[in-house]
Amino acid sequence: MWSNNWREETWSRLDQAWDLIIIGGGITGAGILREATRLGLRGLLLEQRDFAWGTSSRSSKLVHGGLRYLKEGKIGLTRASVHERQRLLDDGPGLIDPLGFLLATYRGDNPGRWMYQAALTVYDLLALQWSHQRYDAGDFQKLAPNISQEGLKGGFRYGDAQTDDARLVLRVIREAVAAGGTALNYATVETLLRNHRQVYGVQVRDGVSGAVAALSARVVVNATGAWADRLRGQLGAAPRIRPLRGSHLIFSAQRLPLSQAVSFLHPFDRRPVFIFPWEGVTLVGTTDVDHDEALDVEPAITAAEVAYLMAAADAQFPSLRLTLADVVATYAGVRPVIGSGQADPSKESRDHVVWEEEGLLTVTGGKLTTFRLIALDVLRAVRHRLPTLPAVDDQQPVLNQVDVELAAVGAEPLRRRLLGRYGADAVALVAAAQPGELEPLPGTLTTWAELRWAARAEGVVHLDDLLLRRARVGLLLPEGGAALLPAVAAICQAELGWDDARWQAEKAAYRALWRRCYSIPAAATIPDWRPRLDALRVQRQQKIAMRQQRRRLTAVLVSLVLSMTGVGLLWGLRRKAEARSHHAG
Repeated sequence: MWSNNWREETWSRLDQAWDLIIIGGGITGAGILREATRLGLRGLLLEQRDFAWGTSSRSSKLVHGGLRYLKEGKIGLTRASVHERQRLLDDGPGLIDPLGFLLATYRGDNPGRWMYQAALTVYDLLALQWSHQRYDAGDFQKLAPNISQEGLKGGFRYGDAQTDDARLVLRVIREAVAAGGTALNYATVETLLRNHRQVYGVQVRDGVSGAVAALSARVVVNATGAWADRLRGQLGAAPRIRPLRGSHLIFSAQRLPLSQAVSFLHPFDRRPVFIFPWEGVTLVGTTDVDHDEALDVEPAITAAEVAYLMAAADAQFPSLRLTLADVVATYAGVRPVIGSGQADPSKESRDHVVWEEEGLLTVTGGKLTTFRLIALDVLRAVRHRLPTLPAVDDQQPVLNQVDVELAAVGAEPLRRRLLGRYGADAVALVAAAQPGELEPLPGTLTTWAELRWAARAEGVVHLDDLLLRRARVGLLLPEGGAALLPAVAAICQAELGWDDARWQAEKAAYRALWRRCYSIPAAATIPDWRPRLDALRVQRQQKIAMRQQRRRLTAVLVSLVLSMTGVGLLWGLRRKAEARSHHAG
C-alpha cells in the first residue's frame, strides 16, 4: 500500500546505490522490476507519466499466442506466447481470464476452411492442448447470432485469453514493491549521466514537486517503448523505433452483444481484426498505422481509423445497423516496433529486442503476453555487469499466489475479480469499503470500493490516473462517466487530499482530455465507409455468382462428356455384339 505521503518518503530514499534503474513504467519495465526483486537486486523504476500511461493501458487487452504469427512463420514466438498465456491463466484468475474466439468461414474465402483447420491444429499443438472445434453454419449462427449470414459456411471456435492491461501492470508493480522494489510515477529522466562514455546513472525530475536528483546504478535499463530513441539520442545513436498506432472503438454490449470474440479479415485490406466483449462493453480493433504525431501528446483515434473500424463492425454484423452514435468511447496506443523499412506496417516484426550502447541497455518490442520472458532476457543480458547475480529461474510464478479469504464478499465473481486485480491488497481494499461500496458503478463491473482504494493507496496523481487506468470508467461509460463524477468526488476527493479548487481543476482537465482523445472525432470529418463496403459486397456477390455459374457449366460439360462417353461405349458394345453374331453366323 502507498500512503498519502509515499512520494515524499520515496524521494527521501532515492539517494542510494542502486543495482538497477529501470526507465519506463509499462508492462516491460514492471516485469523487469518484479524479476529483479526476485533475485535480490535493489531496483528502482521511474515513469515520466503515470504507470501504464503508454502502450500498456491501450493494448487490445488480449493475452494470446498470436495466431497470425504462424502465417509469418514465427513458430518460436507463438510457442512462447501460448505457454506464457497458460501461466498467466494459472497465476492470475480474475485478472487474466479465458476468452473463446470465433472464426467464421465464408464461401469464396481465402484462406479457407482447410487452411484455418491446419493453423488452429498447429496453434493447439504448440500449447499442448486441443481447444478448437469446427461448426456448420447453423450451429455457428447460434454462437454468434448477429453475424453476417451471407455465404456463411460455418466456422471454428478456439481458446485464448484477455486481461485488464493497466491492472496487470499495477499488480506486477505492487508485487515488486512488496518484495523490496521501488517505483515512482511522474518522475522524468531528463539526462543520462555518463563517465568515460559509459552510462552510470540518471538525472530525474519529480513532475509533482519539481525536485531534481542525480542517481547512480550499476545498470540503467531503457524500457520506454516508443520513447526509446529519445534516450538513445543522448548517446548519439541512430533511431531504430517505428511507432505504430493501434486504435479501438468501444460499443455498449446492448448495441453490439457478444459472449465471445469474433476474429475475421477486414474487408478492405484483409488484415486480422477482432470484436470481443470486455468489462461489460464490446471492443472493435485494431488499426495498425504509422504514428507521426509527437509522442508526448496523448494519442487519439483519427477520422480515417474510425471509418476503417466501423466498416469492420458493419461488415461482420450488418443486421445491427451500427452508427457513429453507438460508439461509447475510443482509445489509441502507440506500439514500439523495430523499423525494417517494410511498406506495410503490419509486416514489421513484433519480436522484442535487447541491445547495449555505451552502458545503456535498451529493450523494446514484444507482446503483453510475454512480458516475463522479456524481463528474464534483460536480466540475462546484464549478467556481465552484475557478476554476483543469481541464476535466473524461469519456473517462478508470473504472479504471486493469493491465498486469502474475502469473507465480506459474498458473490464468487466479485471475489475472483478483486483477488485477480489486486492480489494480496484485496483484503485491505475490502476492509476499507464503506457500506454499499462493494456494489458496482451503474453500467460497469467496477465497484465503488475500487475507486476508494485506488485514490487512497495506488499512487493517483491526477483524475485521469484514477478513471482511465486504476479503474477503466472512462472507457466504459458515455462521456467518460461524467454523470457519476459527483459521486466519485464524494468518495475519492478526501482520500486524495484535494480541496474543491483542485477537484474542479482536475475534473475540467479530465473532461477536456476525454473529449480530445477518447471520443470520436467530429462526425463531419469521418469518411463514409458504407459506399465502399456496399461495392465490395456487390463484387463478392458477383464473384460468388460467377463461381457458381462456372460450377454449373462444368457440371453440364462433365455430364455431356459422360453422356457422350456412355453413347460411345454403348455403340462400341453394340458393334462388338453384331460382329460376334456375324462371326457366329
